[in-house]
Amino acid sequence: MLSSRRTWIGASSAALLAAGLATSGIAGGGGDRDERDRGRGQDRAVAKNVILMVGDGLSIAAREATRLATVGKDGELAMDSLRYAGWTHTDSLDPDDAVTDSAAGATAFATGVLTYNGAVSVDVDGNPVKTLLEHAKDLRKATGLVSTAQVTDATPAAFGAHVPDRADQSEIARQFIQSSMPDVILGGGEDWWYPVGDPGAYPDDPADPRPEESRSTIGNLVELAEGVGYDYVSTPDELAATRSDRVLGLFANEEMFEQFPEGEGDEYAPVVPLTTMTTKALDILDDDRHGFFLMVEEEAIDEFAHNNNAARTIQAGQALDATVAVVREFAARHPGTLVLVVGDHETGGLAIENVDPADESGDPASTDPAVSRSLEDGPFPIANSDLEFVVDWTTGGHTGAATPLTAEGPAAERLARVQDNTAVFDVVLEAMRGRR
Repeated sequence: MLSSRRTWIGASSAALLAAGLATSGIAGGGGDRDERDRGRGQDRAVAKNVILMVGDGLSIAAREATRLATVGKDGELAMDSLRYAGWTHTDSLDPDDAVTDSAAGATAFATGVLTYNGAVSVDVDGNPVKTLLEHAKDLRKATGLVSTAQVTDATPAAFGAHVPDRADQSEIARQFIQSSMPDVILGGGEDWWYPVGDPGAYPDDPADPRPEESRSTIGNLVELAEGVGYDYVSTPDELAATRSDRVLGLFANEEMFEQFPEGEGDEYAPVVPLTTMTTKALDILDDDRHGFFLMVEEEAIDEFAHNNNAARTIQAGQALDATVAVVREFAARHPGTLVLVVGDHETGGLAIENVDPADESGDPASTDPAVSRSLEDGPFPIANSDLEFVVDWTTGGHTGAATPLTAEGPAAERLARVQDNTAVFDVVLEAMRGRR
């Protein structure tokens, strides 16, 4: 169910990419231009390795807020320095909602099929649809999933499982270890792997505002994983020490952060940073002579935007960008690596504004948290300047805005356009297969 919307971005569209992202055929700034130009030939090669990086909820405005706070007006993020840029429509085929959720968005990336909200790599009739990870395994590639969310949450789930309802996370875990079998699975969500009464490595905390307790509905899935050859790790030291070529790492009860509004228990401090998990995944997967497919997700951008917490949203964006820098360094040493960074949808209706006390939105007296929190956040300093900006919010939910995409490596130029999110699947699969 692929859309015909395949218009290429022309030069006149540059103004629409306010972040200074490259349009079709124009290099994204930063880095050594001559060196990138000398490497143009690899854009047409087979993608031995694919690293698909998803910023959950990552909009153009969230990228820009992260850029301003990190490197300022004259700088560029690592994700903005990738050579090609375009954007993706985020529409799902949900019969009731106009705006997608992460499950339908990730399913579009993973399978090339549009579906209903909440669906994990099944079509609108509930039929399983083959994923990029599964195609990669057919090509004898190693595979991996890394996320700061539960590893069984919507985005990673869409690459390694098929369920009609994203909430069925224990079944997603079972499918990971008995069906799709990614070589590397790293992230949070231990609670979905251990049965009630067995807290695992991270103690149950029923008093938490978001109760965190073991809840597997189908037994001890960690033991099941170990039985089929996974080395299970739950601490930074154990992750660093493992020499296995098949690793399951769970580093939190649920997400690897605390998603609350400012000052209400919010925290972004993963036990194992996204950069570390990704580096380890690359170390393991790179041993496969056929190459690999790796999906890396930063979930906290979305969750903190849901809570209209701009400071943490920016912090999570910085964590993603630091990981993109790690991945770009890997790609520079490994020709034939396709790297792409994309958001599955926009969250919060984030807007960047001047500091203006007379321009305050929201109603702090409202009993609706989504309304009372929709006040300006900040001000935040613009790096390397005396200027500041504030972040305004329009909602605590998702919006239907298109999301930016930047890419570099084999076939990346094909993503420098306006496109449906399903195009990510099309281009990646053909690049892995070596078809043009």
